[in-house]
Formats: sequence, structure tokens, C-alpha cells
Amino acid sequence: MKNITVTTPDSFRDVWQETSVPPPSAPLIVDITARESTAMYYIGRQLIREYGSYENPAFMATLHLNAYQLLPERIARILSQFGTDYSAGQYGAIVFRGLIQVDQEDLGKTPSSWKEADYEKLKAYGFISSLMHGAVPSKPVQYYAQRKGGGLMHAIIPDEKMSHTQTGSGSRTDLFVHTEDAFLFHQADFLSFLFIRNEEKVPSTLYSVRSHGATDEIMRPLFRPLYKCPKDANYGKDTAAGEVSTAVLYGNETYPFIRFDAAEQIHNPDAGQCAEAMHYLEEFWKVARTHIYNDFVPEAGDLIFVNNHLCAHGRNAFVAGYREEKGVLVPCERRMMLRMMSKTSLINIRAVTKTTDPYFIMEEHYGNIFR
Repeated sequence: MKNITVTTPDSFRDVWQETSVPPPSAPLIVDITARESTAMYYIGRQLIREYGSYENPAFMATLHLNAYQLLPERIARILSQFGTDYSAGQYGAIVFRGLIQVDQEDLGKTPSSWKEADYEKLKAYGFISSLMHGAVPSKPVQYYAQRKGGGLMHAIIPDEKMSHTQTGSGSRTDLFVHTEDAFLFHQADFLSFLFIRNEEKVPSTLYSVRSHGATDEIMRPLFRPLYKCPKDANYGKDTAAGEVSTAVLYGNETYPFIRFDAAEQIHNPDAGQCAEAMHYLEEFWKVARTHIYNDFVPEAGDLIFVNNHLCAHGRNAFVAGYREEKGVLVPCERRMMLRMMSKTSLINIRAVTKTTDPYFIMEEHYGNIFR
């Protein structure tokens, strides 16, 4: 009798390996060594001397080369692998704890809003953030939908005039988890949040679609193009959802990507969801809320790097400019965070960018272009 060898098809083996991985419930936390942090300090200053600005076209043209040559090897390797890992075990966010050294005295007082931020003092942080995106590899971009552009890096600062809004400038209400610019087809692929100050000790909120595991019956209807999403609270009340409906989940049917904004799609009465869409969203949100990660409180110098197709972000409500000490609110410097967004392909966004600037995205709402 002949010996029979049974081979397992690679596709079957891959599915089995994926389903045997427990769903991730928290981001990877990478503790940066003193040597790596010191290296980042000198890298930032070297690049200021060489290029002047992180928006210098010569720097952007050689970004990936600089990222792999200058970043500490361990950090570059982690980000390079992260850029193409959409697996069952990939949460979609990495915390780099203690990435940079922040000179609080040199920074001075936190300005009253992002409009008063002194970007001359933030140059080194812009170069470091850019290199982190470059290692993915991905190119930093700006969106007209965000502050009419406003540059490749945005200072996120609590603004009392917007304290109750669902925006980065808000503070007194919880910022619901959302993927950045869920109302765009060409939303950012990757985000970085570099914390310069967080004396109020505000936790960062993260939610990964991978925490659900493989697609189940509650998730399956979200692949249907039923769902509307208005532009976010940075816009006026006249920004209704419009006629375009899209899917919330897309990509691989078993381990999908997500485009989701709980505040705008579920809690906004002007979203215009049909009854069927609202039912599916509410059933999904009941489960999704149980997977929200809220255990990390960033310190100055920490950077959170996010795959915007896998992981949503938000934050808890807080009183800007006050920290709690033994049950008493004590004045402190207000929170300050630097956000950068990037795309892996400039070719794929060329139809919605400025003719003269392939890094400047002009999409307004699901394919419509600012004129």
C-alpha cells in the first residue's frame, strides 16, 4: 500500500493561522531607550540645519531615504513592518513611549488656540514626525478640509470657544472614537500624535476593528453602501450628509478596514441615516464600545502612531489647564499635541490634489472637490 501525503493548501493554512490568533485588545507599547531618545534629539537639530523646514521639497523628496538612514534601526524596523501588517493580530496603533525630549521652558506657555502656535519652536518635532511616517513608508500630506490646509503638522490645543465640540480643540465632552476624516474617500492612511504636553493627564482613547476578531453577523451588514457621514464639527450646521452613502467596513471580507465616526454617523441628528442603516450602526456600536481602549495616559514626548484604516481614536473629557491633585483641581499648562497625516501613494490621490502641490488634498466630501 502506498503512503499518501496530504498537503494543506496555503490559503487554508493562512486562514487557520489567522483565526487561531486572539483578537488584540490594546496597542503595542514600545519603550524608547535613553540612547534612542538622545539620537532623536540630535537628528531633529541636524535636519533643521540641513533643510530649515520639514516642508522643504528637498526634504520631502528624500524622506524615505532619510528615515531609514537616520532613525534608530529598531524604530525604523517596527514602523516598516507596521505599514503592511493588516493581519488578525495587528491592533493598528503603536505607542512610542518617551520618543523625544521636550524642553518645556523653551516651549513657553501653551497658546490660547492652534492659531497662535509658534511653529518655529516646533520644527524639530515636525522633522521627527515626518521621519516616522517616512519609515512606513508614507508621505505626509495636508487636507484643505483641515484648517484650509494649515501645513503638514497641526498643533492640537484646547480652545475654550470650542470646548463642547466634537473636535480636537474641544475638551469638556468626550471625543467619540472616529477614523480621521471619515467623510472622505481619500482619508489619511496613517496618523501620528506627538504629545508635547499633557499635564491634565488626559487618557488617549483607541478602538481597533481587529478587536472584534473575524467578521461576524453584526459586522457583515456594514459592508453594504448604506451609511451617510456629514462633515465633522469643524464645519457649520449647514453641512448635511449629502446624497452619498458608503460602507463602514471595506477591503478584506474576513479582516476588514473601517471608515467610522460615532459622533457624526450615530449621534448627529442631521446625518440623515435611513432606519435600516441606523439599526445596523447601533447594533455594531453596542459591541464596539466594549472594545475601546482607554488605559494609556500620554506623557510629554510620547508619540502614538495609527493606521487610520484599522484603528479609530478619541479622548476623554477634561478641564483644560487644570490637573487633579488629591481631589483638588490645580492650574497647569494646557494640553498640546502635534498631529501629522500621511498617504502611502501620491499617485492614488492625484485626482483630488492641487495641480501645483501633490501633497495638498482638496477633497471636500466623498469625492467632491473644494473649488
